[in-house]
Amino acid sequence: MTGPRPLDEDASALGGFCRWLGVRRGLRFSDYGQLHRWSVTDLPGFWSAVQQYLGVPFRTAYQAVLEEDLMPGARWFPGVRTNYADGLLREGDPREPALITVREDGTAQPLAAGEFRRQVAAFARSLNSLGVAVGDRVAGCLPNSAESAVAFYAAASIGAVWASVGSDYAPEAAAARLGPLAPKVLIAADGHRHAGVDRDRGPALTALREAVGPAHTVVVPRLRATVPSDCLDWRELTAGEAALEPVALPFDHPLWVLFSSGTTGVPKGIVHGHGGVQLEMYKTLALHWDLGPGSRLLWATSPSWVVWNLLVSAPLVGATAVLYDGSPTHPDPTAVWRAVSAHRVTHFGTSPGLLAACERADVSPGRLCDLSALRQIIATGSPVPARAHAWVTARVGDHAPLVPVSGGTDVVGALVGGAPTVPVVPGEISAPCLGVAVEAWDPRGRPLVDEVGELVVTRPMPSMPLALWGDASGERHRQAYFATYPGAWRHGDWITRTERDSVVVHGRSDATLNRNGVRMGSADLYAAVEDLPEIGEALVIGTELPDGGYWMPLFVALREGAVLDDALRDRIRREIRHRASPRHLPDEIMAVPAVPHTRTGKKLEVPVKRILMGADPGTVAAPTAVDDPAALEFFVRLAKHRARRA
Repeated sequence: MTGPRPLDEDASALGGFCRWLGVRRGLRFSDYGQLHRWSVTDLPGFWSAVQQYLGVPFRTAYQAVLEEDLMPGARWFPGVRTNYADGLLREGDPREPALITVREDGTAQPLAAGEFRRQVAAFARSLNSLGVAVGDRVAGCLPNSAESAVAFYAAASIGAVWASVGSDYAPEAAAARLGPLAPKVLIAADGHRHAGVDRDRGPALTALREAVGPAHTVVVPRLRATVPSDCLDWRELTAGEAALEPVALPFDHPLWVLFSSGTTGVPKGIVHGHGGVQLEMYKTLALHWDLGPGSRLLWATSPSWVVWNLLVSAPLVGATAVLYDGSPTHPDPTAVWRAVSAHRVTHFGTSPGLLAACERADVSPGRLCDLSALRQIIATGSPVPARAHAWVTARVGDHAPLVPVSGGTDVVGALVGGAPTVPVVPGEISAPCLGVAVEAWDPRGRPLVDEVGELVVTRPMPSMPLALWGDASGERHRQAYFATYPGAWRHGDWITRTERDSVVVHGRSDATLNRNGVRMGSADLYAAVEDLPEIGEALVIGTELPDGGYWMPLFVALREGAVLDDALRDRIRREIRHRASPRHLPDEIMAVPAVPHTRTGKKLEVPVKRILMGADPGTVAAPTAVDDPAALEFFVRLAKHRARRA
C-alpha cells in the first residue's frame, strides 16, 4: 500500500480532470476525498464537468443539468438530444482495433474501428429495412463476441431498445426475459464453444423463437447448425458500404433493458436511458479506470451480465474491448492469462472466484506469461478477500494492482471502487465512486461508520433506471428501490463504511445468487427442479466464503417414497442445465425434511442464508413469522457442523 497521490500532479485522466477544474471552474482539491465530497454535493457542477471534460457527445445545449432533484423522479439534462452510438464517431485511427474477439482455443479476430463502424451502419440499415423503428425492441441471444457489440450499437443508433442474454441460456429462461419485450427482431448464434465442447443451439433457437415470437430472426453462423429455413443470415445483413448516422434522441430515450436476477419471480426488466448511461460509462471508464486510446480492456463475460455493457463501451473512450468468448479456465486456469499476454491487455476484468481458482491450482501467471502491459486487475461480482491481493502480488506482479469494485445492473456501473490516486487496502474497496453518495444505514435510516449496514445512495445518479419494463404506475420501481428508505436508494448489499471512507462489502442482503460475478435468480432453478415428480419443493442459497469462494447448495424436500440417490442428483443437474443454464448448477444437493416459509408462503431464502453464514437464528426469523419453525432446525445444525469443520 502506498499513500494517496496529489490529484493535480497525477498523469491519469482523473488528474487531468482536476487540473481542468482548476483552470475552467476555479476549483482545487487536495485529495480524492475532497473531490468526491464536491461531486455529491454539487451534482449539476460535477456532471456538467464530466460531460464537458470527457466530451460526452450531446447534440444540443442544455439550460439545466438536474431539473428535479428527486428519488425516484430525477430529471437530468432536459432538452438534450444525443445517441449512445455517437461515441463511435470520435476521431482516431480507423485502423486501430475497436474490438478483439478471443476464443478459448487462442484464436483471435480483431475488428478495426473503421470496419466496426461500417458493420454497425450496415446492420442498422438492415434493421430499418426490416421495419424496426424508434422505440421497437431488438433482442440478442449471443456469446461475448464482436457480433453482439455490432448488433447492440446498430440498434442504439436507430433508436431501437436493446436487450440480450448469453447464448448459454435455456430457451425457457431466455424467453422469461425477452418475451415480455415483444422484440421485432431476434439475433442469435446457432452455437458456441465452451470448455472445449461445441454447443449446438439450433433446437434451443427454434424453441426460443416460438416462445418470443419475433417478426424476424437473424442467425449468426458459428457451428453451421440446423436452424429454421426462414432465418436471415447475419453476414448478408452486415455486408455492403454504409455510413454511420445515429439519430438524435432525447436524453432519457430508452437505450436498453437489463434484467435482474429473478430471485422471487419473473426477472425485472430495468430500463436505462441513452444520456444517463453515457455519462456513467465515460466517468467509470476514463476517470476511475483510466482507460483511453492505447488501452485494452479484457473481460470473460456474457451479454447477460452488466459488465458486458461496460466492456463493449470501451471504444467510446478510444480503448479496445477484448471480448473473451469461452471458458476462462479451459483447458487450465492460465487460459485467460495467456489471452491477457497475447493481446497486450492493460486492464483485466475478472471475478474473485476466478482468482481463487487460480490460487487453488497453484499457477503463477506472471512467470508463465508476459504481463508487462497489464496496469490494473478489476474484480467484481462478489467481495474480494484480502488473500486475493497477496496472491496477485506474488503470482502476477506488483505492477498491476487488484482493484475491487461493486455496483450492479440496476445502476449499470459501480457504486464503490478505485481511483488512480487512491491506495488499495486488501479486504476493502478504496472509496465511493464520483457522483455516488454512498452511506451505510441502520434499519431506522441512521448513517453508520465502522458498523455493518445497508448500502444506500442518498442523491440521484443519471444512470438510475428510468423505469421497470411494464410497470406503468411506477409502483414496482418504487418498491424495488425506495420502499425501505423513502427518498433514498436501497441497493441490497451489506457494507461497512470505514472512518477512512473505504468500504467493505459483506455480500447481498437479499436472496440473489451471485456466483463468479454473475447474478442469477432462484426462480429459474426452481422451475426446473420442482417439476420433477420426486421433488416436493426446493430451496437454493448462495454464500460468500472467507477465502473468496462461493458456496451454492440446493436443498430439496422429497415427496413421499422418494430417495435422494446419485441417480436423482444426476437428473436434477440435467434438468437445471437444460432448463436454466450450467451456471445454475449447485455445488451440493441435500435432502431436507421441509422448506421453511413465511406465514404468507414465501421461502425463507435470506434467513437461511444468514443462518448458514453464522447468524443467530433468533435474530433472523421470529418463530411466529415461520410456518414451520422446526424446518429451520436442519439449517441450524448444518451451520454448526460447517463451523466445526472450518
